[in-house]
Amino acid sequence: METQELMDLALAAGFTHASVADAAVLKPLQEVRDMCAVNSCHKYDSCWSCPPACGDLETCAAKMAQYRTVLMVQVVGQLEDSLDIETMQELQQQQKEAFQKLLPQMRARFPEVLPLGAGCCTVCKECTYPDAPCRFPDKALSSMEAYGLLVSQACTDCGLRYNYGPNTMAYTGCFLFGRR
Repeated sequence: METQELMDLALAAGFTHASVADAAVLKPLQEVRDMCAVNSCHKYDSCWSCPPACGDLETCAAKMAQYRTVLMVQVVGQLEDSLDIETMQELQQQQKEAFQKLLPQMRARFPEVLPLGAGCCTVCKECTYPDAPCRFPDKALSSMEAYGLLVSQACTDCGLRYNYGPNTMAYTGCFLFGRR
């Protein structure tokens, strides 16, 4: 599949920006995983798709190293001001919907795809971790951060902006595909 065709597929799914790059540019960092351990999102050690359950940094890095290509996708929008929580939530929802729309298309073309979303998994209201296996392993998503990726750096390395100016918000995810 051609680069432009992939980006067009992403835009048709509802993303506002997309780029395709060599997956080797993605560099997992221990500092990002350490930020997860601070637990500001309240998901650390409470969800199958977040650390430590998603695997240690070496395991996540090894999974990403299996892929040749990354499709980076974003939903970017304008806020009324820096406290415009309502628009932030709408943009986050748009990103989740676009991701869920594109994911089956990517799986159909690349069955081995590794999707990494923006933020923690929200498939279930309450995760079964650690008492029972994940109920929806085909729908559950780890975040880019869970895999140790500094989103701002990943965007830059993949040819996308991370900061689109004052009073903007960007939600970023990616799809790794094409086994090495």
